[in-house]
Order: sequence, then C-alpha cells, then structure tokens
Amino acid sequence: MALLVRVLRNRINISQWFPVCSRLVPVSSTQGQWGRALSGTFQLSTTKDSPQPVEEKVGAFTKIIEAMGFTGPLKYSKWKIKIAALRMYTSCVEKTDFEEFFLRCQMPDTFNSWFLITLLHVWMCLVRMKQEGRSGKYMCRIIVHFMWEDVEQRGRVMGVNSYILKKNMILMTNNFYAAILGYDEGILSDDHGLAAALWRTFFNQKCEDPRQLELLVEYVRKQMQYLDSMNGEDLLLTGEVSWRPLVEKNPQSILKPHSPTYNDEGL
Repeated sequence: MALLVRVLRNRINISQWFPVCSRLVPVSSTQGQWGRALSGTFQLSTTKDSPQPVEEKVGAFTKIIEAMGFTGPLKYSKWKIKIAALRMYTSCVEKTDFEEFFLRCQMPDTFNSWFLITLLHVWMCLVRMKQEGRSGKYMCRIIVHFMWEDVEQRGRVMGVNSYILKKNMILMTNNFYAAILGYDEGILSDDHGLAAALWRTFFNQKCEDPRQLELLVEYVRKQMQYLDSMNGEDLLLTGEVSWRPLVEKNPQSILKPHSPTYNDEGL
C-alpha cells in the first residue's frame, strides 16, 4: 500500500532545512539553573514504572531464520501490521498540532522544525510498540520505513536537487538514530536527564527559556503515560494513536483514552 503523502506546510524555507540537528553533547554547567526549575515538577509515571514486555517463546526454526535477517511468523499477518504502522505514522504527522509547537517552543515554520517534531512523536510510538514483543518490533521497522519514504517525498515536492536530497538523507538518518539513543537514555532517567536530551536534540542546544523545556518534558511524560494506557492489541491491529495537547486543558482525560474500532480484517 503506497504511503499517503500530504504536505502539511506551504510556507517552508528550504534554506533552513539542513542541518537537521547537531551532534549530541553533554549539557554544560550553565544549564544548572534549569535543574532547579524541573526538580519535583512532575508526578507522572515514567517508563521505568511501565510494564516491561514479556519475552516471547519462539521455536528453533524461527530463531534460525531471524538470525539470518528474516522475519519469522508473527502474531498477526504482516500486511495487517504494515497497514497499522502506516496509520500510526500518519497519526504522527496529521494528528500533531504543529502550529502549537511552533508557537509555544518558538520554532520557525520550516522543514527542519517539522522533522524534529515528527521525530519526537515517532520515537514515542517506537517506545510503546517495542513493548508488544516481536510483532511490535516488526511494526517499529515499518513505521521508520514509512517515515523515510515520507521525508524523501516531501523533499522532492519542495524541489530539492536529487543529489543534495540523497546526501542530506544520509545526514538525517545518522541524526535520527543519534536522537533515538539520546531520547531512550533520557526517558529512562529522571526529568533532568530527559530535559538534557530534549535540549540537545529537539531544541538544538538553543533553548534559552527553561519554561519551554519544562513544558516539553511534561508533554513527553504525560504522552508516554497515555500511550502506555492504550491496549497493545488495538495498537497492533489499528495503529490509531491520538496525541494529548501540548498544554492540557483537562488533565483527567489523560487516563481515559478512547478505544479504536476495527473489523475482522484489522481495518
């Protein structure tokens, strides 16, 4: 099934597209004041408090073929998971309020900003789906595949030279995996560690207002809690994800996610 590409922004400044994000470096001592602002602020559960995935028992044949780089039999058919993965990625780019992020985080309306916001939401989906065993991990690979297809298509729509596009896709790929590692380390840490990861990657080490960083740390924590409350079977079958607003109007609604609907074919 072809990826459904929709260009969300028409006011894109191509000259500000690259680089995507800088190298990951430790937070300097000048950021120590932010630690006091973040200390003891959030009471939301962290990933460390979330249920850990149970290792699936697989046969010797499955272990052999997966060791060779192939995907063994999964709980659901692969085409169902691929459709769910497409929907989950689409939720990252169509259900996220990019304008609110641009406004509250003081980000320019550029492709670079779009990519950083999308990357953050894709990462949160990957963290959640990795808890669903082998099927969830397979779905993670498909989500990332759709993301790069979308990024490449958007670059072509913007009229970026094919050589420059290919060169910068390699750069973006390296930055993507560096960001994933940084976010993984941050979510397993306390709010200070998560704030450091967001400052390095999302804000590109240029956030001067600790309130923006505090807002984003709270957003990631509550969103991860919200995703953890969703049924894993529903996510594997539908891929339907809804995102909490950056500024919560009704905090109690975080604990009451709506269950998605699907038919016998998982559609």
